[in-house]
Amino acid sequence: MMDDLDRRLIALLRQNAREPAAAMAKKLKISRATVQNRIARLLDQGVIQGFTIRTRPEGDDNRIRAIMCIAIEGERSTKVVRALQGFAEVRGIHTTNGRWDLVAELDTGTLAEFSRALDQIRLVEGIASTETSLLLSTIKN
Repeated sequence: MMDDLDRRLIALLRQNAREPAAAMAKKLKISRATVQNRIARLLDQGVIQGFTIRTRPEGDDNRIRAIMCIAIEGERSTKVVRALQGFAEVRGIHTTNGRWDLVAELDTGTLAEFSRALDQIRLVEGIASTETSLLLSTIKN
């Protein structure tokens, strides 16, 4: 079970996972050992599943990024998700409520690659309709 301190610690890790434990401890007003123990516990519980790098979205102005909202026919969610996981251009898949069943994050190097990915994804059996929006800039990551 996570508490407020865990959530604040995770927020700091999201900002900079390489920040020293001592610096995080100072910001959270707790000991360095508490920071280390909390991180170890969150890792053991699977709350934190790993650490990765994050690049500035503006770092490569030529990248084409988008969000694709997907409506699924009937009970084909599992097959559609499996198919989407096979696309290198799909960076994330999210279930959602409302009009759309899934939201897929897309990332390609060129408009031509983006167009091909859209065409191929729309052919996936079980996808009833899609709506795609390009991401022009990122305010907060």
